[in-house]
Amino acid sequence: MGAHRRTAVGAGSRAAGAAGTSAGTGGRTTGVAGTGGRTTGVAGAAAGVGTAARVGGAAGADAAARADAAAGADAAADVYPAARAGAGASAPPGGRHPHPAPARDRYFDTLRALALVRVVAYHTFGWPWAGLAFPSMGIMFALAGTLMAKSLARPAPTVLKSRLRRLLPPFWFWGFFVVLAMLVHGWLPGREIAYWIVPLGDPPGDAWGAQAWEICWYLRTYLWFVLLSPLLLRLFRRAPLPVLFLSLLPVLVLNFAWPGPDGRLGSALWDLSTYLFCWVLGFAHRDGVLQRARPAAVVVLSLAALCCGAWYAFAHQADHGTYDLDENPLAQAFWSAGFVTLLMWAKAYFRIDFAGLARLRRLDRAVTVFNARAVTVYLWHEIALILAVPLIDRLWDVPAFEAHLPLDSQWFMFGVGWVLIAAFVLLCGWVEDVAARRKPRLLP
Repeated sequence: MGAHRRTAVGAGSRAAGAAGTSAGTGGRTTGVAGTGGRTTGVAGAAAGVGTAARVGGAAGADAAARADAAAGADAAADVYPAARAGAGASAPPGGRHPHPAPARDRYFDTLRALALVRVVAYHTFGWPWAGLAFPSMGIMFALAGTLMAKSLARPAPTVLKSRLRRLLPPFWFWGFFVVLAMLVHGWLPGREIAYWIVPLGDPPGDAWGAQAWEICWYLRTYLWFVLLSPLLLRLFRRAPLPVLFLSLLPVLVLNFAWPGPDGRLGSALWDLSTYLFCWVLGFAHRDGVLQRARPAAVVVLSLAALCCGAWYAFAHQADHGTYDLDENPLAQAFWSAGFVTLLMWAKAYFRIDFAGLARLRRLDRAVTVFNARAVTVYLWHEIALILAVPLIDRLWDVPAFEAHLPLDSQWFMFGVGWVLIAAFVLLCGWVEDVAARRKPRLLP
């Protein structure tokens, strides 16, 4: 069933043995996180990766910012990153904006931040219920779809160029270290190493580095959605509701009629089919389709999708060895469709913006950093969890730490993992600024 992967990270402890890291492959799977928690992994990406998925940026007032916007540099065009609520007002003759850029949409920003936290938690604890509680990847793809619908008000080539420019440099920077580590470990790549340049397919790697590189499924899926968006958006706007409902058809076909080809193409088809509805749902939110829908119909259909997804997950536990949505693409597709539809509809219907978050300065600051460094968090979080294991093992050598710290607890490893993630954000996050043509900063 394409790439339906899950990664579980054990706790670092001598009492239970050094906590290992395992990259599991379940069902028709090839990599980390299945269809939703997968990495759950974001991203929108977040890109993505989504990887990935922000709500568009407004052009700045100075000439340089206007030129960057004209070139297609959205403030939210990364895999997950920082989103602004809607496009800035069109400039009057003379090119000056009479009002400042609109504030960021903290509702979407908060969803992105929660998705990233859930990604790291899932890869630390391996909770099978995590996808049911919060389908992170479905949310990230929906947010990315919303951004793409907004951005495609500009010429498609400009938008695609902007997305590639913001996605690929952080991926190359991270990939350099991953590939180098595998080469030192004895890996010999073939022609498929080209996927480390443009991840239109799963980049190759060895089993030793699998936990690090398997998360690339999100970047690959995000990138394909970006490339297909000009056509998808045109189709959607011709018949919004039929296209939205039909976007669930591909995963049904793959699940019941034709399992798809093997290898990278099959993995890509499964992932695209699983999250197609969520991506198109982003179009529906952006174009006001959800706002115009009858509340009763939205709620009933969303609950029906949730019931279908949950039923299929639990009814096929024997087939997949778990009810984890990451191992069951059809269940993931329907559960994410219902869950994300309710989130997006509620925002539109009740006009939720979480503007009050600004009063909680520390929390608001954390949400800002998560969004502005979402690609960095997503790409480096598995490496942080991998490094946490030997680091905790060293702590056992210190009697005071052994006596007073819960070194054998996965929660302790979760905390250590976040300390290392914070270090990677400080050391590597500046690449996102460079990709966005911003002045590099330690923290946004």
